[in-house]
Amino acid sequence: MPTIRIDQPTVGQTPQSLGLNLSWTKTEQEAITRTLAKYPQDRQRSAVIPLLHIAQRKCNEWLPVDAMQLVADTLDLPYIRVYEVASFYTMFNLKPVGKHHVQVCTNCACLIRGSDAIVSEVKSHTGLTASGETSKDGEFTFTEVECLGACVAAPMMQIGTHYYTHLTPEKTREILTHLQNGGDPAKYADTAPTQDADPIHNGKYGQ
Repeated sequence: MPTIRIDQPTVGQTPQSLGLNLSWTKTEQEAITRTLAKYPQDRQRSAVIPLLHIAQRKCNEWLPVDAMQLVADTLDLPYIRVYEVASFYTMFNLKPVGKHHVQVCTNCACLIRGSDAIVSEVKSHTGLTASGETSKDGEFTFTEVECLGACVAAPMMQIGTHYYTHLTPEKTREILTHLQNGGDPAKYADTAPTQDADPIHNGKYGQ
């Protein structure tokens, strides 16, 4: 469930192009074609959010200016329109994130069910002290997020496209250790990636 940024200043922080000269791969273009086919011909600009997801996966889970410009060019939109969307929703990352982006829900249902203990365990295991930080080895980024739509299975967290639910500090530690050791993220996950969440089939981007 997307939430909006309400506490991050943007004045003077507009990102700059990295000169990446990005273009879509064949696999990405096929996914874009399938996505655009869902919209009326004169409403395809409305596909900005799903295309931003594809662009974010292309760029290791964050959106440099170059990726947003690629989306803008694809949809024949001014860059600023794409940036407005990307900077509005917390599901889009405007700076690099770690290999494993750990997003812990701390909204009402999860808080009542003990998400504070999950946050403490994530911080303890990763050495991170605040939401939005990335570990020095680039392994983990930790973010506190609003409702992710799995209240019935609280407390929960999302890592990549996977949901991990009914968490305890012990289960959380086990999951993070497993990922740190190179384990398959799906092993402990309660939901598999879907084509809606991962439109280029099980995370195989850029192939």
